[in-house]
Amino acid sequence: MAGGNFYERELGVAITLARAAGAAALAHYGKPLNIVHKSENEDPVTQADHAANDVIVAGLQHEFPADGLLSEETLDTVRRLSISRVWMVDPLDGTKGFIEGNGDFAVQIGLVEDGTPVVGVVYQPVPDVLHYAARGAGAWVARPEAQPERMSAASETEFRRMRLAASRNHHSPRMTEVMRALGLNEEIRRGSVGIKTGLIAERQCDLYVHLSPRTKQWDTCAPEAILAEAGGRLTDLWGEPLRYNTEDVRNLNGLLAANGAAHPLVVARLAPLLARFGRTRVP
Repeated sequence: MAGGNFYERELGVAITLARAAGAAALAHYGKPLNIVHKSENEDPVTQADHAANDVIVAGLQHEFPADGLLSEETLDTVRRLSISRVWMVDPLDGTKGFIEGNGDFAVQIGLVEDGTPVVGVVYQPVPDVLHYAARGAGAWVARPEAQPERMSAASETEFRRMRLAASRNHHSPRMTEVMRALGLNEEIRRGSVGIKTGLIAERQCDLYVHLSPRTKQWDTCAPEAILAEAGGRLTDLWGEPLRYNTEDVRNLNGLLAANGAAHPLVVARLAPLLARFGRTRVP
């Protein structure tokens, strides 16, 4: 594992559990699935989500019994609110991609300490690609039969040369307006928050805009830890920091991820557009 750091044990455990959870999910890949929709606006859930979740939750509770836990597929409790270290888990981010069999999904494990993401692991089981980071130790990508490589976001600030990481399943007319207002010409559509922010860390894209208030803290914790160590920023649409380990786990003010140089420019360009959309920042 490249990059020594103060969170070496936490990162090692998270990587091991992410790979094990990916294997547990792949045992169901391409096979008949029990698909459940928790509500009209929520993503579907399958037995693969639960299998991956069981692996991660059991592992974290065994290795770090004093830490708090917030997972998409585990009943939340108020206990975590009084704990400084909380693991945030999305056992299968991009379940629609899993169901469709397009490989566009990832296991996400992040650690928040005093409200700040300090460890992040995003693992894509089908291509066997692992992104990981810990505070102060850089962001890294590991691919099959290759040594880990350090990731560093680009410094592109010319909008016409930027590439947008866009949602595969949620490309709304307003996102078309955003692209037009920013002067963007290219986009790559992927299905997971972690995968899209990873494209920025790997210099394949420069920004990602998510207008919806429906993402949760487990969607963004690991990706933010990774992107920050790669020199990028993940905030709300107004450029304000995301909050973690709060009672309400929704990211109500949307998401904006970008390389560090472009981020303030995107915030400024988005502001009048958000006003025109009638969006105001939720305190």
